[in-house]
Amino acid sequence: MPIPRCMSTQHPDNATVPFFAASAVLAGEDEIREAFYAYSHLGCDEQMWDVEGKEIDTYVVKKLLTYYPEYFREHVIGQTLRLTLRVPNPTVERTEAKILLETLESIPRSYDAARLFYEREAAPIFEVILPLTTSARCIDRVYRFYAEHIIGRQYARFRPDDITIADWIGEFHPAQIQVIPLFEDVPSMLHAADIVAEYLRDKELSDQRVFLARSDTAMNYGLVSAAFANKIALARLNELSTRSGVRLHPILGVGSAPFRGGLSPRTAERVGAEYPSVVTFSIQSAFKFDYPVSEVRAACDYLKTRTIEPADPIDTGRALELIARYSNAYRQRVVELAPDINQLAKHVPSRRARKLHIGLFGYARELEGVRLPRAITFTCSLYSLGVPPELIAFEALSDSDLAFIHEAYPSFEAEIQEALSFTDFDSPLMTPTLRTALTRAGYPYNPHEEHLDLVRQMRADLERGDAVQLSDLVARAGRLRRFLG
Repeated sequence: MPIPRCMSTQHPDNATVPFFAASAVLAGEDEIREAFYAYSHLGCDEQMWDVEGKEIDTYVVKKLLTYYPEYFREHVIGQTLRLTLRVPNPTVERTEAKILLETLESIPRSYDAARLFYEREAAPIFEVILPLTTSARCIDRVYRFYAEHIIGRQYARFRPDDITIADWIGEFHPAQIQVIPLFEDVPSMLHAADIVAEYLRDKELSDQRVFLARSDTAMNYGLVSAAFANKIALARLNELSTRSGVRLHPILGVGSAPFRGGLSPRTAERVGAEYPSVVTFSIQSAFKFDYPVSEVRAACDYLKTRTIEPADPIDTGRALELIARYSNAYRQRVVELAPDINQLAKHVPSRRARKLHIGLFGYARELEGVRLPRAITFTCSLYSLGVPPELIAFEALSDSDLAFIHEAYPSFEAEIQEALSFTDFDSPLMTPTLRTALTRAGYPYNPHEEHLDLVRQMRADLERGDAVQLSDLVARAGRLRRFLG
């Protein structure tokens, strides 16, 4: 069974509302339609189904097969297409811990629905994504809970002289699931290979997928740190695969904003070359809905046919030294910007129905408990203020740092130039040292004039305390960038 290349996700970074949506805020049946659209029209071969932070729909398989039977008879979920659940991590997300149990319970039920539909044995769901992974035990607990408490209980008898649970309500399938660890902070990402190696040690697996985040990593550590953490993790996973004989298939979670990975239909070849060992890229909402369908489909076709190569080598010692120094400067500046970010964040329009979740900045203890919005809103707020997050702490980079970055991270220059086109050098948040550093670096500055006018209008409205049209202005600027945040 081929490993998917294009994982459609539900990240709400789109500025444009999709045509099939009942409202600007996607929810419920809209997300069922979205999954079908991503498969059938855009060419995605996987849909991540997120059960974190919202009212979950554990009947997604049954609904897809019922609503679109002709399509799914030809394109089998679990074979030519995949549906992969993103579940809460009980080790970290205590308030949503029991949602994990409900979600795992749905996997055998989805199997039964598919078997009835296809009239043969078919496992539509056999993988789950575990966010916030920090240890092998986190992954192993999910793996074992499913095998021992979802599948294993079918053999229990009600009484010694009575039938088994399987006799009573039917057998449970599939017998086991794969758990995909999602690494989201720099320390865990740098130890991803060691954590995966420990997890694999007592299992006979020939293949294992590993998910590396980009958005939250960038928000907590800065653009350069996020890219280097990804690259170090990919290189170490490559070494682990060679050493262990287990085929590892990296997934990279990237959005369209350069800060969040810079993957759009127009940059697919560049990003694919930047991360040659990545097998699966996330296809987030801005990628899907802020570009013409023909461009989206062509980009997905490219990503599905590109040649996977070993990870590029990187000077790990030099990269780690730079991550530590740059991250410190980045975090200090974010603390200073936090009041402005939070003021604007209130006016960023919602694109998904999610429970209110204000993320605690990753280094809250060191930064006196500074609270910030989630990564997409954070990114959108800074773009709306005229100082894109890609530029934060740029002044902390020396000439030798920039030379190393340009060599090890070839997309950096293009990503900075894209951010500069949406920068307002007259913004009060643009410090003299940042302005000087950008000028010294010599990147061309070709501002997007319409976007610049909107940024200045937003700033004037904020200064006057006039919020009547701010959300509309934020959305209009997002449509010009082709991503909300």
